[in-house]
Amino acid sequence: MIQPLAYIHPQAKIADNVVIEPFVTIHKDVEVGEGTWIGSNSTIMDGARIGKNCRIFPGAVISAPPQDLKYRGEQSTVSVGDNTIIRECVTLNRGTALDKNTTTIGSNCLLMAYVHVAHDCVIGDNVIIANSVQLAGHINVYDYAFIGGTSAVHQFVEIGAHSMISGGSLVRKDVPPFTKAGREPLSYIGINSVGLRRRGFTAATINEIQEIYRIIFLKKYNITKALDIIEAEFNPTIERDEIINFVQNSQRGIMKGFGNS
Repeated sequence: MIQPLAYIHPQAKIADNVVIEPFVTIHKDVEVGEGTWIGSNSTIMDGARIGKNCRIFPGAVISAPPQDLKYRGEQSTVSVGDNTIIRECVTLNRGTALDKNTTTIGSNCLLMAYVHVAHDCVIGDNVIIANSVQLAGHINVYDYAFIGGTSAVHQFVEIGAHSMISGGSLVRKDVPPFTKAGREPLSYIGINSVGLRRRGFTAATINEIQEIYRIIFLKKYNITKALDIIEAEFNPTIERDEIINFVQNSQRGIMKGFGNS
């Protein structure tokens, strides 16, 4: 169902059962999966790869060139997974050849109004990004993370799976998985126990995650000492190893415990 007032380049690849409302513009090098709805006044630019059953609301701009002075017009893409909702005036910039050459949004995500995702970001599945969040380039956001409204995230930051960042945060450091982050400067304020329970984590697993983060954030150990203690005192589990690997591989360093310098 394509409205006559929409413009679709004849070489764009539009699947069956796609609804395109009036005044949509779709450029040449675009692919749109089955069942997707594209609202009025949206612009889908070259390099967009949109999955099935997505909903793109009015004013969104998908796959615009990156706002990066190093970009030289090379071909690159934005990939949006199935069942993802992109609300009003969201902007997704495509990747650059100097990094991944693509910006990736996973499946079953919700990007609320006025979110900006810059070049070469990778957003996992089931991520919620609230209104007016601004993501700089080269950011990784892992599955089931939640970023509160009007937060700003520094380039190259990593936001771990199942984490939750409070609204209005300035995110300059990496946020480990399963945690809640808030205050200024951004600090550990507990684990995301409500979210973990909703996703089927057992009470024993949640308690173990909490004990691990007490060692990292509340016991005044340096990171190396804290990780040594965790490896010695906790049996290997998926969650324990995910935390250890995230902290060990952090390039920007992780956020601090509340009250720590």
